[in-house]
Amino acid sequence: MSYSVFLHPDVEEYLDSLSQSERKRCYISLKKLALDPYKTRSGCDIKKMKGKKVYYRLRVGNNRFLYVISGNEVFVEEAFKRGKEY
Repeated sequence: MSYSVFLHPDVEEYLDSLSQSERKRCYISLKKLALDPYKTRSGCDIKKMKGKKVYYRLRVGNNRFLYVISGNEVFVEEAFKRGKEY
């Protein structure tokens, strides 16, 4: 099953603020979410978060991305550097 990945405008702005090499690495990992947003694999460290709303966390180096899955769509809602509280 293939998924569609959508980035929130704030996430796109965050990606634009990164260095070119970091940005490229993040985009590659975000594209891999289209294959399977649930399973951890090379280049995609994924963890299910606890809370009222079911979020998943994608780790790419020091960058973190929070996303939700609805049907066959993945909505990346938040992006930040490591150390910020979830």
